[in-house]
Parts: sequence; structure tokens; C-alpha cells
Amino acid sequence: MSFPIEQLARHPKFVASLRFLSEALRNRYDSGPRVARMLASHQRWLLSQSAYALHLEHDPTVPGTGLTVVALRDLITHYRVASRNTVLSFIEELLTYRFLELAPGPARRPRRYVPTETTYSAMFGWYLANLAALDLLDDGDRAAALAAAPMLLDLAQPRMARNCLATDLWREPPESVALFLWTESGGLVVDHIMSKLDLSGGVGDRIDIGRIDARALATHFMISRTHLQRLLRKSADRGDIGWHDEVKKTRMWISRNFLDQYCGWQAVKLAAVDEAFAWARSV
Repeated sequence: MSFPIEQLARHPKFVASLRFLSEALRNRYDSGPRVARMLASHQRWLLSQSAYALHLEHDPTVPGTGLTVVALRDLITHYRVASRNTVLSFIEELLTYRFLELAPGPARRPRRYVPTETTYSAMFGWYLANLAALDLLDDGDRAAALAAAPMLLDLAQPRMARNCLATDLWREPPESVALFLWTESGGLVVDHIMSKLDLSGGVGDRIDIGRIDARALATHFMISRTHLQRLLRKSADRGDIGWHDEVKKTRMWISRNFLDQYCGWQAVKLAAVDEAFAWARSV
């Protein structure tokens, strides 16, 4: 049985589970920065997951199925996630960095693309990490089941991706979270912050994050220091984050409201991950 959204969001272990997931995703960035950046903004996450779902939905008996520019463009623009030009640029970028390649066989129109082994490994690792985070809530065996039967990803991922894409609450993050996630590499910054949550004293109005070196963080995630400082300043102006030492701005805290909004938003995705995987195991 999978977790519903509401139950996930209020689960007493959910914050610790998200901290685990954020740390796992941050570590994946360290081992493969370029591919991790494909999921580093919310728009790229939606594009990447949609593209992979289309690939897995390819039916050789049905012309035009699979991952094509036309199919991805129609799906993404239907939900107003990105423009046609953005979709085209995204596909071209994936081809340039060899995350996609032309499908084998006779050349046909529209051209169909397939992910490379690098992309498959990244998507498999992402789903596995999310399942491991869910397992922390109920001592489940989801991650072990996927590791034992990797083909379950082929069933679960398209169902999860389409459910997320069709859910307004996931497509449009809360304003405090969206401030980061609609920007380049903003998701990496949020993952870093969440991975450093100090839960030793419980969850009060302000949750300690510890030392945050903006200069080092910008260098590590290959983003502009000015851009990162601007994001942090805007978030601080909203009261979502702040510093214990206001002058040096090194020891950071986040507000309970920011954490609650982030948890509620992440619960939508994790519920979709859970439901799709439970369905995949049952068919």
C-alpha cells in the first residue's frame, strides 16, 4: 500500500526522510555534475522526466510514439511548462552532451531518440534514492525490490512522471520554494540546504542549517556567486531563511513555514513515486 500525499506530509519521520534524500541527490551531483544539472531546476526536472517517460512508452507498432521533439513539445506545451524553442534547445543539449542518441534502425520522421547508458543510470539512481527515502518511513523494501528487478523502472517511471506533470501542486511549487527551483541550479542549492537540517533539537520556528559558505557553494555548483547571493537575499527578505550571525552571514537557519511548504510540495512527488512503484509491482 502506498502513502497518500496528506499522510506523507505529516509523517513524523518525513523531514528526516527528506534530509536523507537531499543528501543522496547532492552526492549524486558530486559523482556526475553534468547529468545532475539536468534535474537542477524544476523546469529541467519536468522536461527530463517527461522525455524519459515518452521514451519508455514507445510502441514499435504505433508510428510516432517514443521520444521525439514533436511528442515532447506537445506534452510540455500542453501544461505550459516551457516554450517550443525551450524544448528544442533542451533536446539539442542532451544530444550535445551524449545523454540522448538517435534510435537505431532506419531513419524516419519524426526522428526518435533514446537515452544513453549515462542517462539510464542517472534516472535509475534517482528513482532508487526516492524509494529509499520512502522506505525510511515504514521500513519498506521498495529500494531492494527495484535493485532486484530494475525493469520495474520501465513501468513505474512513466506513470509517476505523468501524474506529477498533471498535478498543479507539483508543477507550480509554493512561492518560497519556487524562488529557487525556477532558476538554474536552484534545486541543487535547496538540496544542499535540506541535507544540512539540524533536527537534534526538534523542529521549531527556526531550524538550524549550520555554516553556509556562499562563495564555496557557488563554485561547487558552478553557478554565479552573485546569482546565488541574490537568491538568498530574496529568500531572506521573505523571512524564509536568515542568519544567526547577520554580519558575516555564515550560520544559516530556515523558517518552519519554508520547511512546511517544501515538505508539502515534496509529498506530492513522493506519493506519485510510491503509487507508481506499487502499481508496477502488482502488474
